[in-house]
Amino acid sequence: MTRDKILTMLSDENPEALLADGFEDAFVGFACRCGQPTLAVYDYDKGVELLMENGYESESEAQEWMFNNVAGAWMGEHTPMWLFRVRKEDE
Repeated sequence: MTRDKILTMLSDENPEALLADGFEDAFVGFACRCGQPTLAVYDYDKGVELLMENGYESESEAQEWMFNNVAGAWMGEHTPMWLFRVRKEDE
């Protein structure tokens, strides 16, 4: 999905919602809570995959960068959310 398509989808709910630049392929949808702004939601694991496709040689390097510099970056109340999936083997 393109950045413009994501912005168009969000514009009715929260035109101030921020996006994670370069992670469009990790976009999964929106999240909302009563009284809170609607936010863009991205898949964390897919974000790590994208980093590995674009230069990170190891998964651990990609995960460290992702956690500290992307998913862990606070840009205010309209900051995107990152979905951490629970796998069967984690139960």
